[in-house]
Amino acid sequence: MRHGLEVRPDRSGAEQPAPRIATLDVLRGAAVMGILAMNVVGFGLPFQAYMNPAALGPPDAVDTASWSLSFVLFDGKMRGLFSFLFGASALLVIERAEAAGLKGASVHFRRMAWLLFFGLVHFYLIWSGDILISYALIGMAAFMFRSRPPEKLVALGLAFLSIQLLLIGAMSASVYMLAQAAAAPGAEADLVRQWLAMEREFGILSPAQTAQEIALYQASYPEIVRHRLVEDGAQPLTGLLLFGWETLAYMLFGMAGLKSGFLTGDWKDRTYRRVAWVGFGIGIPAYAALAWAYAASGFDTALTFALVMAATTPLRPPMIAATAALVILLARRAGPLHDRIAATGRVAFSNYLGTSILMTVLFYGYGLGLFGTLGRAELWLVVIATWALMLAWSTPWLDRFEYGPLEWLWRSLARWRVQPLRKSQPA
Repeated sequence: MRHGLEVRPDRSGAEQPAPRIATLDVLRGAAVMGILAMNVVGFGLPFQAYMNPAALGPPDAVDTASWSLSFVLFDGKMRGLFSFLFGASALLVIERAEAAGLKGASVHFRRMAWLLFFGLVHFYLIWSGDILISYALIGMAAFMFRSRPPEKLVALGLAFLSIQLLLIGAMSASVYMLAQAAAAPGAEADLVRQWLAMEREFGILSPAQTAQEIALYQASYPEIVRHRLVEDGAQPLTGLLLFGWETLAYMLFGMAGLKSGFLTGDWKDRTYRRVAWVGFGIGIPAYAALAWAYAASGFDTALTFALVMAATTPLRPPMIAATAALVILLARRAGPLHDRIAATGRVAFSNYLGTSILMTVLFYGYGLGLFGTLGRAELWLVVIATWALMLAWSTPWLDRFEYGPLEWLWRSLARWRVQPLRKSQPA
């Protein structure tokens, strides 16, 4: 039995809640909180500001420092850690289902199918920054690798990551060549139009364009949904094609991390310290150099792909591993905060979707309408307040219930049977 797991059905045949792996919960809690530190820019400002800190105009020193901190420590790392944990959790669910005498494939693919449904609802009806659609589809593909040993999973992950790097590198080169061609004397009108469209998506907006973007999300709920359906309807597919290889690599790294004991906290302290020192030693100076080069260029649009997307692709995995190692080391000093973060991780699905609902009500026109009114640094106040809310509600909820509300719904739908929710003896 892998990971020392054994799950027994009760007399009715209902699967009982499996023992938790506390380290995974703490890591998941840290990841879902960290994701908000980046996503808040996508909630509160036009998308262009997420990619380019100068999109809405030259940032002041405070906003530049805020972007630099997020870029070096959070950008891609929290999403990557969440992807690691998704792969590990998917494998864990498969193994536990098989240990309970169920068909692992049936359980897994039903879970992914319902996750795809949740993702589509999330994207089209709540927020366009969804990751669940790609997780569901790529999670289905990851199933075929579940039986590989850790070293093979790592090798496959590196291969898929290389494909991602080649893809983004080619895009970066084409964007750079387009910028050069459009700026050349006598450039063809079509090339100029293509470059202006690229600038509109990833570069510095004019005041009129900024006002148009803000007005869109200050509009009513039906208008915002119509825009997603008509203008951004294909975005989940393009996102999958552009970043799917990296996500699959991360899921395989997560499976390897589960099988090897890295993500479950089974390694020795000195090994985790070594992983943290090496990962941060590689990643932090490199990310800082990229941030400096990008800022020194005036946040040039052509460099957005090269520096922010392509050059960071090989740097993220060591940073993600280092972040996981650091969280695991800190989690060994158990205390009230440790337990709160673990509870936040146990209801990560509810926290992720709940955050989207809360943030869109806070920022969009059908709520408080704060979209475009807060600067990048000011958005940290929203992040900290939301972190406090996550930590505040998760523990008392789990004192009374077996699962988070959306975890319970997902579990019941995937098993075609209502799962027990309320605990017989509240903590």
